[in-house]
Amino acid sequence: MRIAICGIRHETNTFSGLRAALSDFRVARGDEILGDGPWDVFEDVEWAPILVANAMPHGLVLQDAFESLAAEIEVGLQQVAPLDAVYLDLHGAMVVESVGDGERELVMRVRKLVGKEIPIAASLDLHGNLAPEVIEQTQILTALRTAPHIDREETRLRAVRLLVRSLREGLRPKNNLVRLPMLLPGEHAATGVEPARSLYESLDGVEKEPGILDASVMIGCAWTDSPFTSVGALIVSEDETRGREVAEELARSLWDQRAYFAPDVLTLSVEEAVREAIASEEAPVFLSDSGDNLTAGAPGDVPVVLKALLEAGAEDAVVAGIADEAAAEACFEAGEGALVDLSVGGKMDTLNGTPLEIRAEVIRVCAPDLAVAKVGGVQVVLTSMRMPFLTLKAFERARIDPTRHKIVVVKHGYLAPELKDIAGKAVMAISPGCTTLALETLPYKHIRRPMYPLDDGVEFET
Repeated sequence: MRIAICGIRHETNTFSGLRAALSDFRVARGDEILGDGPWDVFEDVEWAPILVANAMPHGLVLQDAFESLAAEIEVGLQQVAPLDAVYLDLHGAMVVESVGDGERELVMRVRKLVGKEIPIAASLDLHGNLAPEVIEQTQILTALRTAPHIDREETRLRAVRLLVRSLREGLRPKNNLVRLPMLLPGEHAATGVEPARSLYESLDGVEKEPGILDASVMIGCAWTDSPFTSVGALIVSEDETRGREVAEELARSLWDQRAYFAPDVLTLSVEEAVREAIASEEAPVFLSDSGDNLTAGAPGDVPVVLKALLEAGAEDAVVAGIADEAAAEACFEAGEGALVDLSVGGKMDTLNGTPLEIRAEVIRVCAPDLAVAKVGGVQVVLTSMRMPFLTLKAFERARIDPTRHKIVVVKHGYLAPELKDIAGKAVMAISPGCTTLALETLPYKHIRRPMYPLDDGVEFET
């Protein structure tokens, strides 16, 4: 059997003023794709790898970037025909400028090229928002089951394994998605804590029911303002009617737990979070600047938490980091040991932050694109590009050992596993920004209403 591999993976934050250009995507083509994935497990499959593109969460994808990538996939599909199936590597929350839902557009183009009978499977992020056409025009959709995400390869394997099984056994699976009138920030549904933990653990049992092939809980991306944004229950089944029934049962379980979804750490205002971190006897205290969360598409240059630390007289604190090309370049030009006047942050996200004027000592220049400056008791990592500090290796670039500092600010939501393992304490700040946990403050225009928790008296009818 011959199966094509292709896809564009992007999580779009529509409240961000940023735009994702073609240069923001990491693109793998042809045999390069086969070096990363579950392909060797299937000895009787002839893979036809075309293009897989991935960019870190960002603002809207520029139309010319999407068209360039999609066109290459379309040409590739024509060149590798005939095919028995197509596997798509997707996220589920891509929005393209002047086009709209990116997954819908890509799936419709692929379907038009391969015809009605060729099965299409896709792996997704659990933070995807799925258009009806994506549900209808594919046969197999399965999503991640961990947040923070540690099961991407397992999810890809699950999608491909079910696709191959369907070809071998002549199955024609059906997707069923039941949407809830409910928004959840990803930080309210970390899968290591309740109620998300039990809901995701229940999926194995759901899949043991007769005729059910796969089950997913879609948390959705609350920072993607689209008609398809919501929490949902996704079931792949042999029988569409039974699949719908099971999807409704799973959706009801989600709805019944709606009041219990919450962050897995202490969550406070910026000022309260800073005071909590300073007063803590545990160290390091990781303080998440959740409103300017790079991993959910924020620019990463809002200096609100830095300002609060300085005003509170914090000592032995690290802010990792602030994306500011001009400030990083000024430190590089001044050199280590120099005192420089810097205007930090507030240049990309001018709605939620304004530049913070500081006089700082350049204590380290690690590269032309990364420098560390110190003002008062706070070290600030300045980067010329958006850079999330998710791993210890990322901190090593700045020659910082986070375990040796009292307070470490990161522009994330929930902590990545490596950081959670070393945290003496974790605190989340409900800070301003385009990934704010205060969803009621965001200017939604396209989501369906009424929507819990934005509106009162919301009911769920299947």
